[in-house]
This record gives sequence, structure tokens and C-alpha cells, in this order.
Amino acid sequence: MDSIRDGRMFPPDSLHSSPPLVNDVDGRFQIEEEGHQSSEEARDYNHRTGVTSYLCDLRHEADHSSTVAMAVAEPGVVSQWRMKDRMKTGYVALALCLNIGVDPPDVIKISPCARMECWIDPFSTTSSKALDAIGKNLQVQYERWQPRAKYKVCLDPTVDDVKKLCLHCRKNAKNERVLFHYNGHGVPRPTLNGEIWLFNKHFTQYIPLSVYDLESCLGNPSIYVFDCSAAGMIVNAFCERPEWGTTTSSTPSMRDCILLAACGALETLPQNSELPADVFTSCLTTPIQIALRWFCPRSLLSLDPDLIDKIPGRQNDRKTPLGELNWIFTAITDTIAWNVLPRELFQRLFRQDLLVASLFRNFLLAERILRAFNCCPQSFPRLPPTHQHSMWHAWDMAAEICLSQLPSLLRNPGAEFQPSPFFTEQLTAFEVWLEHGSEGKKPPEQLPIVLQVLLSQSHRFRALVLLGRFLDMGAWAVYLALSVGIFPYVLKLLHTTAADLRQILVFIWTKILALDKSCQVDLVKDGGHLYFINFLESPDIHPEQRAMAAFVLAVIVDGHPRGQQACIYPEGHPVGLIYTCLSHIQEAHNVLEGQPDPLLLQWLCLCLGKLWDGASNGVAMALDDDAPAILGKVLSEPQPEVRAAAAYALGTLIKVGSELSRNDGGRDDGLDEATQVAEQGIARVLLEVLCDGSPLVRTELAIALARLASSHNRMFRQAAAAYLKPPSHSTILPASGAGYRSPRAYPSSTLDVEHSIRSNGGTPYRSGLRVVSSNGSAGTSPLSESQMLGDSVSCGGSTDLGDRSWRRSEDGNVYIQCVTAVYALARDPSPRVACLGRQVLRMMGVESAQIVVSARSGASKVSRHQRNSSVPALPPTPSIPGVLLRSTSWVASTSGNLASTWRISTPPPSPPNQQAFMVGPPSSLRRAASLDISSTLNTPWDAPRPSVRVLGDNAVQVTSLNPSTGHGNIGLADAAGMLSPGQSAVYLEAIPLPESTFFKWSCGHFSRPLLEPVHDDEEEISARRERRDREAQDGITKCQHSSVSKVSDQIASWDTGSEMGTKTVLLHPFKPLVCTADDKETIRIWDYEEAAVVNTFDNHNTPDKGVSKLCLLNESDDSLLLVASSDGSVRVWRDYTQKDNHRLATAWQTVQGHKPGSRSIDAVVDWQQTTGYLYASGQISWISVWDLDREQLISTISSHSDSSVSALAACQTHDAHVVTGCGDGSVRLYDIRSRDMLVCAMQPHAHKAVGIGFQPGMGFSKVVSASQAGDLKFLDMRKSSSPYLEVNAHKGHLTCLTVHRHAPVIATGSGKQLIKTFSTSGEQLSMVKYHSSFIGQRIGSVSALGFHPYKVLLAAGALDSIVSIYAGDSIQGC
Repeated sequence: MDSIRDGRMFPPDSLHSSPPLVNDVDGRFQIEEEGHQSSEEARDYNHRTGVTSYLCDLRHEADHSSTVAMAVAEPGVVSQWRMKDRMKTGYVALALCLNIGVDPPDVIKISPCARMECWIDPFSTTSSKALDAIGKNLQVQYERWQPRAKYKVCLDPTVDDVKKLCLHCRKNAKNERVLFHYNGHGVPRPTLNGEIWLFNKHFTQYIPLSVYDLESCLGNPSIYVFDCSAAGMIVNAFCERPEWGTTTSSTPSMRDCILLAACGALETLPQNSELPADVFTSCLTTPIQIALRWFCPRSLLSLDPDLIDKIPGRQNDRKTPLGELNWIFTAITDTIAWNVLPRELFQRLFRQDLLVASLFRNFLLAERILRAFNCCPQSFPRLPPTHQHSMWHAWDMAAEICLSQLPSLLRNPGAEFQPSPFFTEQLTAFEVWLEHGSEGKKPPEQLPIVLQVLLSQSHRFRALVLLGRFLDMGAWAVYLALSVGIFPYVLKLLHTTAADLRQILVFIWTKILALDKSCQVDLVKDGGHLYFINFLESPDIHPEQRAMAAFVLAVIVDGHPRGQQACIYPEGHPVGLIYTCLSHIQEAHNVLEGQPDPLLLQWLCLCLGKLWDGASNGVAMALDDDAPAILGKVLSEPQPEVRAAAAYALGTLIKVGSELSRNDGGRDDGLDEATQVAEQGIARVLLEVLCDGSPLVRTELAIALARLASSHNRMFRQAAAAYLKPPSHSTILPASGAGYRSPRAYPSSTLDVEHSIRSNGGTPYRSGLRVVSSNGSAGTSPLSESQMLGDSVSCGGSTDLGDRSWRRSEDGNVYIQCVTAVYALARDPSPRVACLGRQVLRMMGVESAQIVVSARSGASKVSRHQRNSSVPALPPTPSIPGVLLRSTSWVASTSGNLASTWRISTPPPSPPNQQAFMVGPPSSLRRAASLDISSTLNTPWDAPRPSVRVLGDNAVQVTSLNPSTGHGNIGLADAAGMLSPGQSAVYLEAIPLPESTFFKWSCGHFSRPLLEPVHDDEEEISARRERRDREAQDGITKCQHSSVSKVSDQIASWDTGSEMGTKTVLLHPFKPLVCTADDKETIRIWDYEEAAVVNTFDNHNTPDKGVSKLCLLNESDDSLLLVASSDGSVRVWRDYTQKDNHRLATAWQTVQGHKPGSRSIDAVVDWQQTTGYLYASGQISWISVWDLDREQLISTISSHSDSSVSALAACQTHDAHVVTGCGDGSVRLYDIRSRDMLVCAMQPHAHKAVGIGFQPGMGFSKVVSASQAGDLKFLDMRKSSSPYLEVNAHKGHLTCLTVHRHAPVIATGSGKQLIKTFSTSGEQLSMVKYHSSFIGQRIGSVSALGFHPYKVLLAAGALDSIVSIYAGDSIQGC
């Protein structure tokens, strides 16, 4: 939107008078398309040089579920700009006390003096006719501002007349405002007590009327206009009333009463003959006429005042001189008030009531004119002085320009009137402010003028463009624009058919709805939604603009049933919005060149999700249009936000609500078979993203499964019971564990399949479990899946729905897959996803009780570092092979310090007061299906369990019965939630459905600047990156051109205090920091120059502990710490060097499951900054390649080996290569660009490879590897026959190997308390070993080594909690 940004958008017909500027929003997009190729080239260059930063998007900065500031505001939160008590003046009472011909006793008139009343000379005719004419003229003048009000004129009234008049007006006006106008030019001035004077019936006496009596008759709300000398006396009297005290300024009586007085309490009205006698009334009702008459004598043009009455045109026609003057006057007075008054007072006086707004605009003119005659008009509420505001000079200029043309216009009626340049100049001033203004500066004073300019077709386009630029500055700018009254104007513009306004109007409404969702009601009521539907259907619209229209429509239908129906069946459209959005999604995927616009796809999906959420007809229409299949294709898009939006839309297709609420115990009776089948298909599609790398996507999956578990609660309970139910009188022991494979990502393996359960009707227990019978012998369970499922529903009978569903094995498999997926989500590395997974488990009637068991005597000590309260302890998770294949290898996956008990059951039948509720044949009783996950798997099933919640159909807690009756809570219930006929369960409060916050979080995109993204720290980031790049380059140069002689000088040593020793170490490339992790996954950051601990925190609090590797992402920027765990999970931390301020950026599972016969995953990973790829493997048959830019698994490389990968290294200089070492001693090199990927393989070792790396400066073909036996092999992978160099580094017990990234040095560590360094030619450079002497170095069994990437520094960790850092000596100094 460069054209918007520059404020240079003009309609085509104005180009002849403007510079050759971009004249349409499309200009920006054309510019973007022209620069697309160059931007892609720049990005590729940055990608190759490692400049690209990963995991630094907004979705990684904080948990989107808690991001409130970016969310669309709910109605009433930001809608303060709306006038909740908008009013109108329904009755106007005009009381004129003129007594023409008789001067009041306290007035001494000068000669000549002012005589005109309502522009009529009262002495030009008889007094009675003059009085009638003045009264009628005053009514006409007021009708100009409020033509729909009822008017009552009371001429020279008595007290009774005024009281009756006020009572009549209040009775008929009801709650509307009443205006009381008092002209007291023919009576004495008001008294100090606040009394106005009226007449008796015979006009022989002046009778006072207290303002208290006047108010009691007129009531509230009301507005009073007092045009008389000393009118301030009345204002003072009102304000001095007890209930109007200064301390109660917010009382309703004060807020509903408005006063306008012509002068102060001690002032007399001016008698200048140049002015009318009722100059105050003239200013309020005929502002243009009095303003010009007052201005003419003061102008340097010597204008004739008599020409004023001959100005051609009408006040409501802006193309005529008189209409333009009125238009400019309105804009100027609005601007003065906007810039001077507090926002709340401006809203009340200038936006609440049309008549009140007009009177106060004109009151500003009265203050300017009367102050020139030493009179100060008064008001309540009191206004600050405005008579010297700079905008009055603009009014004088406009008046002069208009009046200077009058003689020629009057002489030649056909002459063309030249409009004033006022609005053009003010728009230019506004544009200048946009170039230099900001939130911290004074708001632009021209904002009300921009509003007025929208009324002009000639200036409208430019005004909208500038308004759009202003709104883009932030929510504060949107609020200011709405407060000044922009909303009704842009709402009315939606009815225009001007094609040039479409894109900027969509942009403006995007900004408005990003701030305040409540505008959706106005849009639907006014038919504005049709404008955006038409725009969305229009061809040749840029994707970004189309995405904005989709956003607007999504907000319109968000939680608004009337808006949903209006968009599902839009008036005048052959197809609905659902078909339109689905068509655009399909078209985006059919684009031959380039990728579909992610923002458009995201908002098309979100719009669909909001459109059919809770709308049954919308869901039916979506299913008819095959929406699940269309959205299923979007689940593979590279952008996580797009995938999450598609998952959100699919989740909202699952019906939940009052008709499916669990008031009936969570049964599925409200589902018809067609709906059930359709939602099963949706579940199958959603399960494709179970292994997605983005927590954003998995969160939406968990919420969708929660909706499915709510509406299909019975089936989920049956599946959970079948999944957890052990065979009777036997204990489940882990058999050969099955792998966990994503549907599309992981290659098949014969060994994996043999020990897994096929999703198309396999045996869930026979091949996945070994069953130990009562005599202790192990065997294979003879139960098939159908038998188990049938057994789980046979007790207590079943409904027709249950029998019908479970008869089809594919239906049962869907629910088994969903239950297994929920278990995986409950153990997700992301705390948010895991919390949702556990919530779904509770909805299924499954609850966990976790008791931390001390693993050693010191475990009860208070931790010396902060634990992550945001990372709660999670239950164990099953493996999910293939398409969520059944496995129980997870049973023994928990560590010994956590006992988690899973139990699924129902509460005892009701009513609970029946003592014999369990009486019946033994076959009618079922023991609750339980699965005890602890170190004592042989514990009898009837043994007491720790703190288990026994849950029923409602997933609620049941209180134990009286122990004396013998009917305590022993867990006897139907595991599948099936009760015998006539029985009912004990129902308590149901678990609420989790709500997605993704939509609100996504709306934050449009709340931020779109035209000029704000990067306050961009210069600082750029400077830091350049500085670090120079440091890195200097370090690389020194390392490459130096010859290292030894690496043995200990420069720092640190006792971490870890009882588990050190598992991995990492040196920060640009700071004197070393990062360590132990097997408890406690991360410690230490400054080795200051010898101070920087930060300490736990990676997670789950029972499965063990760390694999530490990596740094984005070294040149604010680096992120990637912590890879042995179980295949990866967590990435932000601000890890800030004490107690570390934050989890993202987390996911890189490796799922393991090979049969393995008890753990033993994951190995490596990070490649240049490509953004994370390689992961372990006790599996493949290598996973994760793209961290997409947060997606992009490839799996078959290991081509029966042995597992035990060491892995990615080449940091060649993007496509990765080398692995396996448990059988083999080494393989892969190129992910090739079809077969495997480049070569060799068998250099006879024992397990424990370390591997690319030799520095020798390309991707030179590799060094080490095995447990202590042999070091130098390999040239182009010659795959044998190593070209062998070194016996250690006599067994080799534990680790590290290779410097650039210097020709290699280090190995031994369990015999030994560290050796070698050159790339195999020469031993130095050795560090254990010395017991006082001055000797003390090291333990070496468990971790790591080189500094740009210096010859070596960090070493051992099993004795000591971390040491050694410096290297070189001939040239590195």
C-alpha cells in the first residue's frame, strides 16, 4: 500500500491536476509484484549466509492464549467512543419577554443602539405584529437545526403561562430533551437568587420566577438558553443549589441539564448598532449571517455588509457559496471543540444530540463575537476559552475568499464560483502530521475536518487514504477517529458503488473491526456485510486486500447469529459466503506459479470457522460442499498459522451446544447417524496434524478433539475403556514397543508393523502386550479387538447407538485413534497443549493422580533454582504408530520418581440412599478398568491407589459412601459408561469445553501497523548483527590460518552442584557464557569470566528425564536455546540468559516411538542454521528432517540399517549433507537433495559409534567418527572402502567426541577421567587427565565436550558436577 502510505491516492479524473503519482491501492501491489523476484533473491542470499532468524515470529514471543492486548475487543470494552445515552431534543419552548416599546427600569439605552430581534426591527410595525413576527422568525431559525422537534412559542408570558408551557413540553417529550429559550430583553435582569422576570396578566408588574421552579416544571433532560443581561446570575444559581454542589458534579441532575447564557453575572449585553439586540440568539441560530456581518467591518477588503443577505445558494448545498461557508464553519467549530475539550465532554456536547451539538458549535462563535464587546458568554458545563483559537483565522480567510467573489457573482449569475482551498490545505496539513506525528505527540487537530471532507465527492478519496494511514498508526488512532464521529460516515459509504473507494474502505473497516467487534451489529443492520461479500467475490483483487475482506466478514459473524445467517444466505447472491470462501481456497491451491497467499488462506479458514460455528444450516451446507476435504489440503501448508486456521475451521464443524450438552450424562443420543459419520471423517482429517511441529496447530487439534469428545462422549468412553482395560487377573507388561509414526511422514518398517495395531481392524492387545497370567507365565492375549470392545460394552446393556457404532470396526478404530491421540497430546512438550489434552481425558472419564516419590534421600531438599510453574507435570503418553496404531511401550516409559495412576470408571448408580444398590448377580458388576503406571507394576489390581478420582459419564468426582455400610468407593462401575436399564448415574457439574483463542490472537495482525511496520529496534538489531558477523569472520579467519599446539590450559572451572553430573555443554559464540544440562534436564548458564551463575531453570517437569543436546539458534541475533531431550522432545527457550525471565518459544516431539526391543528413544539431533533444518533420529529406522521456518516435518530419511542411529552431525558449510553413526559401528552420509538420499555407507567401527562430525575446512566428504572402543576413524566418504586414517585414542570407555567448526582440532573424552585433543592429521596435541595432587586438574569421568565455534576454547563436563574450560595455544594465535 505504498500509495496509501504516501497519501497520494487520487481518482483518475484528478490526475490532470496532480503530479504523476500512484492513484490506486493496486499501485502498491503492482510494485510488490515487480519486486517479488528481487526480494526472493535477497532472501535466498540471507538463507545461505545464515542471516535468516527462526522461531522469532509473534507466535513464539508469548503464549497466544494469554495475549489479550492483540485480541479483538469485546463489546463494551473499547466501545467507549459510542454514546450509550444518545438523545434528541423533542420539544422546544420559546419564551420572549420583549414588551416592545417599554424599556426595563434597570436598562439605560444609548443612541443609536441595537434594535433588531431575530433580524426584525420591532419598531417597523405595530408592537403586536412585530412580536408575532419575531416569535415566528425565532421558531424558523431553530427549525433550521432541528426540524422534527415540536415548537411552542410564548410571547410576553406570565408565570403561569411559562409553568404550563414547561409542564406541557415535559409531558409530551417524556424522556427526550426539552429546550427552553428565554429572551429577557424587555424585563429586568435576573436577581442574585436566580430569578427571571415575567409579566402579570395586565403587564403592570414584573413577576419573578425562580429557576428552581422552572426546573421542577421542565424536568430533565433539558437545555436552557438565557439571552438577557446578567444571564450568568442564572448559571450561578443553578450551580449553587445543594444537590448541584461542586463535589457532586457527576449527579444525573447536573449531567442532564445544560445551560447557555449570553453574558456573565455582572455584564450587560452590547448595544452596538452594528449588531442585533439579540446577538447571542443570532449567534446560536444564524451563525453565518452574524459572523459575516461582524467580520465585514474588520476585513481589509472593505466589504459591503448588505451583500451578506444576497449570498447565493442554500446552507445544505455544499456546492454553493452559502453552503460551502456553512460547511467550513461546521468543520472549524468542530475542530476547535475537538482540540480544546476533554474527550468525554466533546462526546456529550457535540455527538449526543444534533440540536445541542449545533448550539454549542454556534456558542463558540458567540464567545468570539461577544468577547470583542467585553461580554463573556457562560455555559454549563463550563467550556475553556476558545475565542483566540488559531482555526478562527482559517474561517476569516474562507469568509474573505467567498465575499470577494460576491460582486462578480451578483453581476453575472452565470459566473462559476471558485471553491475555497480550505479543505485541500487542511488535508495537506493532516498529511504533514502523518509524516511526523505519533502516539506520544499531540493528536492532529485536522481530524474533525477529515470527517467533514468525507461528505465531499471531490475530496473524499484523498481523505479516505489519509484516514487509512492514520488508523494504521495503532489502536489509539482508531479510537480517536471513532471518538470524533467517523463511524456513521464510513458506514454510509458502504452503500456507494464507486470502484475506486472499495479497497481503501475495506482497509479502514479492517482497522475499525480490529479494535471494536461491536460494530458487527451496525454492519449487519445496515446491510454493510454485502459490500464485503461483493468485494470478496470480485476478480482481480490482491490477496492481501481479499484477506482483509475475509477478516471483516469473520468479525461480522463472530458470535453473532444474525450476522451468520445474513452471510450464509446473503441477499441478492446466488451462492453463500461458504461457497465463496471454499472456492477461493481451492483456487489458491490451483495456482500454477508461486505459493498461495498465507494471510488469505488463514482468514478464509477463520471466516469459515466463525461462519458455521453453532449454525446447523451452515454446517450442513459446508458438508454438502465437501469442506472437510478442501480444508484437509490446507493442513499441509507451510505456514503454521494457516494450518492452525484450517484445524480451527474443521473443529468448529463438529456440533456442540445446548442440543448436545451433557445434561443427559454425556450420551450421544442427540447425534443422527449422518452427522456422526461426517464428524468421524472430520476426525480422520484432523488427526493428520497430530505430529505437527507447531503448538499453535496442536492446540487447535486438542480443542477440536474436545468438541468431538463432548458430542461423541459415549463412544470416547468406550474407546478409552477398551484402550485401558487390562485382561482380568493379569498384569500388563511392556512387550516389544511399537513405533510412533505420523501418517504421511514416517516410512514403514516390517519390525514396526509386526508389533503394532493396524488402524483397519487389528488386535489392540494381542501383539502389543505380553499378558502375565495368575500363575506368572507370560503369553499372548487371545483377545481380539472385537472381543475387547464387545466386552467393554456388554456389561449393563447398551443403547442402539452404541451397538450400531461398534458393529463397524472402522468406526471403533476412529475413536481408538482419537483416544490414543488425546493421550499423546496429554504428554505434549508444550504446556498449553498438554493441559488441553488432560482436559479432554477428564471429559472422557479418565483422571490421573500424580504423586512425586523421592528417588533418593536428598530429593526432598528445596530446589536451589526456580522451577517452571508454567510447565506442569504431565501423565505418560502412549506411542502412536502408523495412523495412531495401538501400542503399550509407553507403560514403562515413566521414570522411577513419579507414579501416575490412570483410572476410568463411572460413579455408583443413583439414588445413593438405596443401601442395596450393588446387589445383583456377580456378572453385573465390573471392576473399574485401571492402569497403574509405576515402578511396581506387579502390584495387585485391588491394592489401594493414591488419590484417584473415580469419574463417570460427566467426568466428575464422586464422594465416598458411609464406610459403615460397606459401600465405600471401591471403583465398581461400568468402565464404558454403560448402565443397566433403569439405572442412572450420579451427575455433578460437567467439565467445560476449552475455547480457542487463536481467532482473537490472529486478529492482532490487523491491530498492528500494516502500511509501515514499526521496528523500533531495527537499527540496533542490524548493528549488533553486523558486529557479530565481523567477530565471527575474524574468528573463522584466525582459526583457519592457525596451527593449534595444545588445548589444555584450564581458564575456568565451575561446580554446577548437579547430582547427575553434566550431560551436554555449549559455549556461547559471542558472550563468555557456557550452557550445561544434566540428566534431570536442569539448564544452567554460567559466565566463566565473571565466575557467576547467570540463570538456572528446569527444561520441564515431566517424569521422563534425560537430555540429548543443546543448540543455539540465530547466533547473530537474540539467540534461542534449543534443548533436545532423550525422549525426542525439543524445547526452544527465549531470554535464557535473563534470570528467571526465560520463556518457552515452542516445543514439539521430533521423534515418536522406537524400535521393537528398545526401552527408550535415545534421540540424537543436530541443528543447521543455514537451512533452518533440525535433524533428529534415535532408536528408530529413519532420520526426521524438520524445517523450523515452517515448523513442519518435511522429509524422512530411511536409515538403511537395522541398527539405530547413535550419533548425528549436520554439515554447517554444505546445506544438504548429514552424516550418522549407528549402534553397529556403521557410518552413513546423506544428501537430502537426492532422490535416494543415501550417498554412501561404510563400516569403520566394530562397536557403537558415540560421536561423529565433519572435519573443518575439508568439505562435506571428510568425516571423523569415534566408537565406544576408543578408536578414532578419519573417513573420506567419496572412498567408501575404508578409513584413510585410524587413531587409537583411548583404550575403551570413549564417551564423547567433538570437532571444532573451523579450527583443525578434535577432542575426545573418556570415562577414565581423560580428555585428548588431536589435529585433523591424527596427531595428538594435548591430554588432560585426573591428578590427585593439590595443583593438579581434577576432572571426573568425561561426559560432555564442546568447542567454541570461533575460538579454540573447549568446555568439558563430567559426572562429578565439575565443568571446566580449556584454552588452546596456537602458533599464529587463534
